[in-house]
Amino acid sequence: MTNEEILKQIKGGLIVSCQALPNEPLYSSFIMGRMAYAAYLGGAVGIRANTVVDIQAIKATVSLPIIGIIKKTFSDSEIYITPTMNEVDELMAEGVSILAIDATNRVRPGGGTIEDLFPKIRAKYPNQLFMADCSSYEDGVRAEALGFDIIGTTLYGYTKEPCPVPAPNFEMMRRLASDLHKPVIAEGGIFSPEQLRTAMDQGVHACVVGSAITRPMEITKRYVKALQ
Repeated sequence: MTNEEILKQIKGGLIVSCQALPNEPLYSSFIMGRMAYAAYLGGAVGIRANTVVDIQAIKATVSLPIIGIIKKTFSDSEIYITPTMNEVDELMAEGVSILAIDATNRVRPGGGTIEDLFPKIRAKYPNQLFMADCSSYEDGVRAEALGFDIIGTTLYGYTKEPCPVPAPNFEMMRRLASDLHKPVIAEGGIFSPEQLRTAMDQGVHACVVGSAITRPMEITKRYVKALQ
């Protein structure tokens, strides 16, 4: 698909994040592939996935557009979503519809910020769709100016920046969708169909839901907490 066709396919729809970290019970590329298939059967228009092996398993199962990331931690940086050019290169070698990168202004591994890194990424891969995972309205404005194709609210509440309201921040979604010229994808803290509908009503292009669908341990904890 062309970039325009990818954006058209996900417009107005639900993207399901199928991820599991090594310390989680469902950590398995096979299981993530089946999660993606279940999401596809349920009507998802796209999948967000972490690691090349998970992406390969998901590609073998469904033909939906994939937002690809690689989570990797470094001792000298808080950034862990596609932190360096190395992770970008790995995802590009595999091929993903959309490649998501932490676009906060925090110091990246080895020094520098997104303003230093992204121009190099764009120059190297001029035709790839890149999504900016942002923590604030200001992140989104900066990401659009840098040339990102999609702006996401993914990291709201996941950095040390103060959060005026608990996630999901519908006002942040509305402002970004209203003020920016690039598509906005709402992501982070959407735990119910009602919140999903409210997020979409802010004028965003699409929404990503993860934990509320694909992390049964976390879903169980929410129910158990209601009994305490």
